[in-house]
Amino acid sequence: MSGPECCTNPPVMNSSFGNGSVEEIGGLKSYITGDRSSNRGILLGSDAFGYEGVMLRKLADKISSLGYLVVVPDFFFGDCIYSTSPPEVRTNWLINHSPEKGCENARKIIGELKRKGVYAVGAAGFCWGGMMVAKLAKYNEIKAAVILHPGRLTDNDVNEVKVPVAILGGELDQLCPQEEIKHYGKILSKNQEVESYVKIFPGVGHGWASRYSEDDESAVRSAEEAHADMLNWLTKYVR
Repeated sequence: MSGPECCTNPPVMNSSFGNGSVEEIGGLKSYITGDRSSNRGILLGSDAFGYEGVMLRKLADKISSLGYLVVVPDFFFGDCIYSTSPPEVRTNWLINHSPEKGCENARKIIGELKRKGVYAVGAAGFCWGGMMVAKLAKYNEIKAAVILHPGRLTDNDVNEVKVPVAILGGELDQLCPQEEIKHYGKILSKNQEVESYVKIFPGVGHGWASRYSEDDESAVRSAEEAHADMLNWLTKYVR
């Protein structure tokens, strides 16, 4: 298992928070923010806590300020993990919400975006969302991918990436240890056809880029550094 166990510190949830609005696209309820006339879009994949996290929506709004239309789908159809969820629920959750299925739904959303004139799409994901984005990066439907503190990936996931990909990991992440992140980096370094960037952030554990306290200056610095790296990668390729 590599999804719900990471979610021990749930984000603040607020379905009405943000500058955007909740609408349906590609059959999924989604938080959508940014210029509706933009021809560049970013798809964000949440962790197992779902798409209503306040920090996630703040980040979506921040990305949209750069001229992107940003979509944060409810990949779990309301069935996200909660801190009070019993162990058996957590065990079965990933079976019911596989990254492969999430990738299928993401491709539907991207298809609809492109039919609406969004010709350049990038994707970024956290934990479960990172695993989903790794699957999505096997297709040329996106221009670039950023994977942040993912659940465990497979060698095949990394080997089959076809678009520029950045993987950001944490030194103290027990779900996806830094040794695994470095291993993924070695695989990517052998692929001369795909641009890649791999970085280990010191002193942070799983979820540091999407679930952190704004009262913790050190946590904020690490998160904002990860966000800057993510935005630099996306703006470089999604244009």
